[in-house]
Amino acid sequence: MSKKQPIGVVYSTNPDFQYQYDDQPEAVTLEPGRQRLRVSLDRHHRGGKTVTLVDGFVGTDADLQSLGKTLKARCGVGGSAKDGQIIIQGDFVDRVKSLLKEMGMGVK
Repeated sequence: MSKKQPIGVVYSTNPDFQYQYDDQPEAVTLEPGRQRLRVSLDRHHRGGKTVTLVDGFVGTDADLQSLGKTLKARCGVGGSAKDGQIIIQGDFVDRVKSLLKEMGMGVK
């Protein structure tokens, strides 16, 4: 849920002034067969902890959150989903790949 932020002008005394907004249309979610997700293992900048990354999701933020929630629940661990990336705590590369294939998504 992003707020619309006016660009450049904070306040105007002109009663006819129209604020300009930075409107970027949200991406439409591709159907599962057209998704090409990359699953990888990462330890960098995480204090030595291992996480499983799922990159390449094309779609709305709500669909990303839903997919992240499903993967976290099926793996029984925590994580997060933001900026087109899902982070699953721990080494679950094989399990995540098999779960995504069951959902009909393309996995690399």
